[in-house]
Order: sequence, then C-alpha cells, then structure tokens
Amino acid sequence: MKKRYRLVRRGERNTFYCFDTHTKKRETLRTSKAADARRLVDARHEAVRHPSMNLQIAQVYLQHADSALAARTWQEVMEKIISMKTGNTRERWEYAIQDTAFDPIRKRKLLETSSEHFLEVLQKGSVSTNVYLRRAHNFAIGMNWLPLAGPAETSVAASPIQRETCDYVCRAPKDH
Repeated sequence: MKKRYRLVRRGERNTFYCFDTHTKKRETLRTSKAADARRLVDARHEAVRHPSMNLQIAQVYLQHADSALAARTWQEVMEKIISMKTGNTRERWEYAIQDTAFDPIRKRKLLETSSEHFLEVLQKGSVSTNVYLRRAHNFAIGMNWLPLAGPAETSVAASPIQRETCDYVCRAPKDH
C-alpha cells in the first residue's frame, strides 16, 4: 500500500514539510531535525491506519502533559470563571450557569465533549445560553485546558441570529 504522507525538506532553513499525496498539499512540520520530522510523519501514518485509536492515544499524551486535564469538567470551568468575576458580572454568571440547558455538559469531562454535546446545549438553550457557552469554551481554550485540533475549532458556533446578521453584513453591496 502506498503511503499517504511523504517527508520533504525545503528552503534555506532546511525546514521539513509533510506532503499529502491525496490532497497534493504540503504542510510545514515546524522542525529542522530529521528525527523529529520522521516521527511526526509516522504519527500521521498511524492516524490513518488506526483512526479509532486516535482519541485514546491523544488522551494518554494529554494526561501526561497535565494530570488535571483528564478529570476537569465543564462545571469546574464555569466555577473558575465565576471565581474571577465580581459584582454584577459575577451575579450574571451565577444565574447563567444555573440554566438547565447546560446539564448535558455540566458533569462531562472536557476531553470527552464532542460537537453533539454542544449542539444539544444550544438546542435546549436560548441566545443567552449560546453566549455563555461560547465564553466558557473560549475560557477553557485560553487556559490551555482544552486542546485544539486546528484553527477552525476556536469557538462554539454562533447563534442563528448572529449568522443571519453576519450573512447580511458580509453580502451587503459595497458602495463604489
């Protein structure tokens, strides 16, 4: 079987790249060390061969990086946010997290949360629930409590009202 990824070295800085033979795209590995580059490419090959084990392997690596990461729940995230707030803002957060729409993720570990769980919260909640969910999600990312797979996963989806507004603003005719 032909391997999907190839190791490529380019440029004056001797930077290694990973070339995907399916998409024909090249992505930097951000290293100039051959051994590190080979290991990264081998990891990509393993991910393609055993897709069902990827999450379990990632969890093992993350647990060794931060032992509390494996046990941290969304309730802890929300409580930490509240502990950092004062006055009216604190009261709003305390009231907001009592929303029953948060129940599907409240006791769920951060690493075990999928997009379906977020969608369930969004469907049960209101626009306000969406706002506080996005804030909690962004807080967890900012604290490095929630690892990201890529730049597209930086925030929970915006509400339908915000998407409609964005569509209108983005597609509005430009004055010349």
